[in-house]
This record gives sequence, C-alpha cells and structure tokens, in this order.
Amino acid sequence: MRATDRKKAPFRVGVLSVVKHDYLPRAIAAHPRFELVCVADDADRPAWTHERNQLFADEFGIPYVRDVAAAFARFDLDAVAVSPEAERHCDLAVRAAEAGLHVVVDKPLATRLEDCDRLIAALERHRVQCLVWNRNFLPALVQAREALAAGKIGTLTAIHCDFYFSKDAGPPLGTRKAGDPPIDWLGRQLEAHADGSDGGVGSVPLGELQVEGIYPLAYIRMLTGGARVGRVFARTTAHFHQAHADNGIDDLATVTLEMENGVVGSLCIGRIGAAAHPDIGEIKLHLIGEKGAMVISEARPEVAIHYRGQPPLEFKHRRIADENNYLLAENFARAIDGSERPVLDARDAREICAIVLAAIESGKSGAPVTVSHQENP
Repeated sequence: MRATDRKKAPFRVGVLSVVKHDYLPRAIAAHPRFELVCVADDADRPAWTHERNQLFADEFGIPYVRDVAAAFARFDLDAVAVSPEAERHCDLAVRAAEAGLHVVVDKPLATRLEDCDRLIAALERHRVQCLVWNRNFLPALVQAREALAAGKIGTLTAIHCDFYFSKDAGPPLGTRKAGDPPIDWLGRQLEAHADGSDGGVGSVPLGELQVEGIYPLAYIRMLTGGARVGRVFARTTAHFHQAHADNGIDDLATVTLEMENGVVGSLCIGRIGAAAHPDIGEIKLHLIGEKGAMVISEARPEVAIHYRGQPPLEFKHRRIADENNYLLAENFARAIDGSERPVLDARDAREICAIVLAAIESGKSGAPVTVSHQENP
C-alpha cells in the first residue's frame, strides 16, 4: 500500500458501493484520520445502485467511478469502506485486500462461510487489516466489559441478550390475500429505504438472525473473552411480517449457545414492529457470575424528550454520550498503525457467521447443530 506519514496525512479511503445504509462511510468521513476520495462500484450493477452511489458522491463532492479496479489504480488509496448488498460484502472486500488495501466492512460479513474464508485468506496473505462494523463501543457495553474485568460479579457463568428491534418490515403477517403473489424481497427492501428499515437489502432474503445477529453475538463474544461456541439450538419463525413469511426467513428467534468455557449463552432476537415498543426496542444483556449479576440496557445513558406537536413515530427516548462510530473509526485507524487489533475482525465475524448459519439450520431441523469453525493457522 501507499507509504504515508500516518501522524500528518489522513488515510485516503474509497467507498465501495454505498447502497445499503451509509452510516459506515459517514462515520469514517467524520474521523480526522480519514478522507473520502471516491465512490466506486461495478459498471454492470442495476440502475438503483448507481443512483444511490452517485447521490452519496455528490454530497461529499467526490468522483463516482463505475469501475472498482480503475478506482484502485487512479486514487492511490490506503483503505476502503464497503457497504453494498450483504451478499457482495466479501467480494468487494477481497478485491480490496488483494490490492493491498485495508478494509472496513458493513455487517453481516457474509451470507456464506466460504466467502468469509476467502476474505480471511486474502487479508492474511496481503497483511492488511479488516474491521467489521459493530456496536461494541456503546457506553453500556464498555462499562459491562470493565465491570467484568474488575471482577464485580466474579467469574461469568451465564449470559443472555434480548435484541428486539422495533421497526416494521412491510405488511403484517396474515395481510396477504388469497391469490396475491408473495412479496418480492428486493422490491420490499427498495421500498423500505425511505424509512431506513432496509437492513437486508439485496437479492438474497435475510432474516433477523443474519441482518442483526452479529450485534448480540458480538456482545457475547466480547464479554466472554472470545469463547468458542460448540453447538447451538434455535427456534425460528416469521411471526410479525408477511415479507419474511413469504421468503422463508425469520423475524423472531431464540438461540441457546453451548460454549467451550462452560458459560451458558442465549439470545432472543426479533424485528418486532413499531407498534410493539415505544422506542427503538428492548435490547438488554443479563450477566450472571459466581458473586453476583448485572442487567445492562444497551440504550443507556439516554434522555426522554417530549414536546407539543411531536410526531407520533418520533422516538422519545434518545441515546446520549454515544461515541460508538467515532471509536470504531479510531480503532480502525490504530489497527492500520499496528497499535491495536480491530475490536471485531474478519475471523471474529466469521465465527459469528458460522453461529448464525448453524442457528438457522437448527431452527429448520429442530435439532442442535455443531458450529463449523475455521481453525487458526
């Protein structure tokens, strides 16, 4: 990669497709150690992808290049921010790694384990860093990690996460009339872009375990010191939304984790709809140790705001002191420097992807499933 004075010059970052949520490249752009210099994607992508890419490029006053390899050659990049459809995450990230570029990539890392393995091989072969976007730097999670490290509840014996996300996903379950065609997944996701509920954008239908499962599983992985999950048992269903039922994917799931260090792990996850909760959702961690227990609300600290004429769908509870995005960008910069490891790297995310895929299989079979691990070199 390009030699630069890391203490003076910002890292030059290319945005590889920005058709999903744009929080990732915006967070990178907001950090003083990074500079967005271009947006790039493949020329043969559908028109809607080019429209979104061009809008983002225009907002930041940077070129949009419909040729990824040409962008690598032209702009002398140090790193890329990858946020396309989920099924394309690893493909673009691999191409960047093979060009000697560091990678920050949106979640989920992949929809298939072989894609994760291909990316890990490319990263390690070219000795570049990869950060997978997560929420591990939320204040409540940082404090939970510090409390565990200080022995506040003794040795951890059990951990559970509720991750109920109160956004809608189209028509409620049961509203499709006899004879109506099933809801097209990509069409629904394009429609959902206006209100930000299109986390599963792409041609491959993704349930909540794949779209959001990385968050609670990353919490559990961090708080258990990276303990390996041996087997999972899951119950999954489409309980709330017609689009999920029509496409055979989950919007509600429970997962039990059999972990190597004897800790009992579990999580409940769901896209429960806007009518199910007054705010963003019920997201909590329950930790039990040999000396005590903790219950952690992921949203804290927060304030409640009420005023005349407040829109009925506006969240009244708002997080404060949330520097997660800045701290992730800082972590990525330090990983490039060589002074820190990414808080969630490609190997971590590959383990989480394996857990998610095992849980989906378990939900379909009704039996426990062994997690498919990648052995360290």
